[in-house]
Amino acid sequence: MKLQNMLWVAIVLIIPGTAWAYGDISSSNLIACTAKFSRFTPPNNTEVAPKSEFSFFASTPTNPTSIRVTIKEQLVPITVTAKHDGLQVTGKIPASVKGTYAKINLAGKGPNQCEATGGWLVKVK
Repeated sequence: MKLQNMLWVAIVLIIPGTAWAYGDISSSNLIACTAKFSRFTPPNNTEVAPKSEFSFFASTPTNPTSIRVTIKEQLVPITVTAKHDGLQVTGKIPASVKGTYAKINLAGKGPNQCEATGGWLVKVK
């Protein structure tokens, strides 16, 4: 076999394998997550009392039933209300959380099942 023919065979065998090694280019990992959290109340690092109410907004594409809030690893009951500019989410800091800093942890999913996370810190009296 001529050297030129052997090079063509090598190219035909190597290039497709290299392209497949990087995965499908249309993978959903390349799509940005449209679920976002914003407008946190009370503001970050504010001192609050136990059982204080908190709220935040989730972007419109966020699946309302996917939103989860935890504080000190406790699942917090929330109310989700649709507004013209997104979803308003409200809840209360558990009575058992006091005399400490507590992060209000947020999680939710967008329309393509992407995961969005966020949160902010408060000081509980």
